[in-house]
Amino acid sequence: MGKVFEITIKESLSFLKSQHKKEKNQKKKIRLLSIILTKEKRFSRRVDLAEYLGVNIDTLNKWTKKYKTFGLEELLTINSGGKRREAVPKSIHKEIADKLHDSNAPLQGYTDAVSWIKQEFGYQIKYHTLRAFMIRNFGSKLKTPRKSHYKKDEVAFETFKKTS
Repeated sequence: MGKVFEITIKESLSFLKSQHKKEKNQKKKIRLLSIILTKEKRFSRRVDLAEYLGVNIDTLNKWTKKYKTFGLEELLTINSGGKRREAVPKSIHKEIADKLHDSNAPLQGYTDAVSWIKQEFGYQIKYHTLRAFMIRNFGSKLKTPRKSHYKKDEVAFETFKKTS
């Protein structure tokens, strides 16, 4: 049998329940609920508590360790996310817009756009990243016409259109 996990919760049960009721953030609510259920000793095994909360046992152990080390305030701080870096720099943004609206030397496709950016600016951008960026910011739809068959006779096609 495994070692029993000992934890002493300093806050009162009524305080924890009132905090749980006031809290609007779902992640914080689950963390508070884990502390409340631990204090009430409703589950004999931590695996059962983790399953009840819908989290992994490792996550529950991290929360408990954080609470033991730093307290309730630190447990309720969520450090997820962060500043998203730009995939396409602002300096290139204007140049891409100009190139898309240039009728003399248009881009033939997204692959052409990737190679053009690498050649002009020396900046490597992945195909799917650039494609999503161009669609999102410019509403681009780089289309090329279907290839014509090499045996196709243009004169015969024009006469057929005239007679029908």
